[in-house]
Amino acid sequence: MELNTQKKRGLAVVIMAAGKGTRMKDPSRAKVMVELLGRPMIHYVVDLAYSLQADRVIVIVGYQREDVTKYIRTVYPAIEIAEQIDQLGTGHAVLQSESALKNFDGDVIVLSGDVPLLTAHSMQNLMGHHVHTEAGATILTAILEEPAGYGRIIRNDDASVKKIVEQKDASEEERRVKEINSGIYIFDKQKLFEALQHITPQNVQKEYYLTDVFEYYWKRRWRVSALVTTSLDEIRGINTVEQLREAEKIKLTQG
Repeated sequence: MELNTQKKRGLAVVIMAAGKGTRMKDPSRAKVMVELLGRPMIHYVVDLAYSLQADRVIVIVGYQREDVTKYIRTVYPAIEIAEQIDQLGTGHAVLQSESALKNFDGDVIVLSGDVPLLTAHSMQNLMGHHVHTEAGATILTAILEEPAGYGRIIRNDDASVKKIVEQKDASEEERRVKEINSGIYIFDKQKLFEALQHITPQNVQKEYYLTDVFEYYWKRRWRVSALVTTSLDEIRGINTVEQLREAEKIKLTQG
């Protein structure tokens, strides 16, 4: 029922696929083109987007963009491509889809092209939670017994998200929180792009982080919801050859 409601609102999926993937030790290929069980990782993420009955699917390409674009369009001729020429962070990446979504109205799911284990079941649950809580944005989160190094999700009394605090900035109490941000989101489109206009690269890397949009949300009292995933394996990002091998084993069990 929730999915039908979501569909009426309009659904777009933006997939970030511009990175080099230096730790994969193969500079000849973009990170998302590294194969998992015989198919590039990006294949599984685009498959997921279409399985959600998205009205629009936009892939943000950058490094080796010609090769990535050629592959995706061979498999999915209707796919839309946006380019991130300069690698200026996740917020900057998503901003590259703004012109393509100019006349779109609804919700925007943001996925990463290097998270190939995510399933439609989990995303449908997240979409339903987003609609049910009438949120401006919804985050897929996870509970980790050892959450060190991850941004913690701090909730309000009504279960909405109060803030996301990085490990280095967290108080002792906040560091005891085991709920972390998976980097998988759904946003109201209008609110997302309004917020993206207000983020700044106030960090050592001088990059525009997608998570910085939440400060703008909270200042305007726009609700940010969160749903805890039931499968930690699904939110794994693939950054190394070792992680790729682990992901292959998990993918085989998913069927």
